[in-house]
Parts: sequence; structure tokens; C-alpha cells
Amino acid sequence: MSNIYNLSSSSANSGVDLLQKEWKEFNRFHLEGEYPCPVCRHGRVREMPMMETFACGFCQHIFTTNFDKQLLKMADSQLPLTWYWNGKTWKGIHREGAEIGWVYLLFAFGFVCIPTSIIASGMYLFPPTEDSLLSWLPLTWTILTFCAHLLCVVWLIIEYYQFPVFLYFRALRRKLFLLGN
Repeated sequence: MSNIYNLSSSSANSGVDLLQKEWKEFNRFHLEGEYPCPVCRHGRVREMPMMETFACGFCQHIFTTNFDKQLLKMADSQLPLTWYWNGKTWKGIHREGAEIGWVYLLFAFGFVCIPTSIIASGMYLFPPTEDSLLSWLPLTWTILTFCAHLLCVVWLIIEYYQFPVFLYFRALRRKLFLLGN
């Protein structure tokens, strides 16, 4: 009786394995497919005619492929951005030589907070008189210092990841315009 049970369970497992294998083969990254863009998340990545590369129809990034390893690599970037196709979505792959760790986060935090705290401590130690004409200036200067330094950090992150900000806002405007009509 145990042999019959083993035989039926092994045939059931082989059917599941066969189904999983077919699913993986069906959802594999291949030349004729069309996939979501891993950069802008709005466009579709497809093969460029008469070339051995892929391109996004929205953000116009160009990608090279490795079908054996299911990889898509951005070709028009200084940084080697690479993604792995898992059958449904793209998953980012760790870049060689580009480690973003706690040191960079600490530096960004210090770059934003230290100048802001210097300006804020000056405002606290030497408060303006309330009836003066420019009593609003220290608080405004503190807020502007924080925003300017935060904007620098955000800009560096956008440049590092090559995120197409203007194309993203254009797509949002297009979507909102279509929803309004």
C-alpha cells in the first residue's frame, strides 16, 4: 500500500513540476515579448526593429538583453543598471562597485540637517523683535535652507537612478487630462 501511495504522490508532484516548468517557459523573457519598463514604469519595453536591443516607447531608454539569464541592462546609462525578469515584474540586481550604505545616508542626513540647525539655532539664540519689518526672515530662511539642501539630495538620487522625472510628470498630466474628458 505504501508503494501505491508513493507512486501516486510522485505522479502528482511530476504534474505540478511540469506545470511549473511550462509556466516558467511561458513567462520567460524572450525576443518577441513586450514588458513593462523597469525605469519609468509607464512605458513598454520591446525589441527595436532591425537591432539587437530593446527600447522603452515612453522614456526612450535603450536596453541590452541576456535571454539565458533573463536580464535586461540599461545601455544608455553610465551606471550598469540591471534587472532580472521573474515572470511577472522586473527585480533590480545589485550593481558592481556601487554600494549605497549607511555612510551615504548619514552624509545626506548631515547635509540636510546641519546647515538647517545652524540657521535655526541662530534664530533661536538671536530672535528678531516681533514689531520689526523683517521678523519673518529668520524662519523663512531656515525653511528655505532645509528645502534647498533636501532638493540637492533628491536631485542626486534622481541622477543616480536615472529616473525620467519630466517624462513622468508629462505622463501624469496626460492621464489626468484623459480622465477629465
